[in-house]
Amino acid sequence: MNLEELVKNYGYIVVVMGTFLEGETILIVAGFLAHSGYLQLPFVIMAGFAGTLVGDQLYFYVGRVKGTEFIDNKPHWKLRADRVFKLFKKHQTWLILGFRFLYGIRTVTPFVLGTIGISPIKYSVLNFFGGLTWAMVVGTAGYYFGHAIQFFLIGIKPYRKWVILSLLISGMLVWLIYRRREKKAIKKALSQDGHASDR
Repeated sequence: MNLEELVKNYGYIVVVMGTFLEGETILIVAGFLAHSGYLQLPFVIMAGFAGTLVGDQLYFYVGRVKGTEFIDNKPHWKLRADRVFKLFKKHQTWLILGFRFLYGIRTVTPFVLGTIGISPIKYSVLNFFGGLTWAMVVGTAGYYFGHAIQFFLIGIKPYRKWVILSLLISGMLVWLIYRRREKKAIKKALSQDGHASDR
């Protein structure tokens, strides 16, 4: 089975799984693949929406059931959780609608919101519209990214597979680098807090 068949057969499943976990990179790549003719943009958006909606609903209920103890047991989440609490105090509705666009706190936000005691109905309604907007914006951005590449690189068609592979590898590398830097920043902040409390 070649790359084209793999993408066509399993592409939407990968989008659902990727957006369930986090999702920006996989959804942009899927949008690009839709422009390249491997996938269809409406189904990419639907798959991205399904993955992010189910994932963030689940994370919200985990936070709701486990409570703040769940957050307290994850010290590397502390800084991000604090940011979510501060944002929630100022912009409750906008935070629920737009947290997927806030890189760095996107994953932890549903868990934190679950611990705060928001009405599950309110969260579900806002999460539905927020997830749909996010899937449409990011999926379409990937689609037009493919359009831009094709416009600037005329004759790209023979090398499309290599472009797709480089995009996937680049996306993974960017994500890994960001995670590594974030972990270092969190460790540094936690060690500073520890030194401050010792004084």
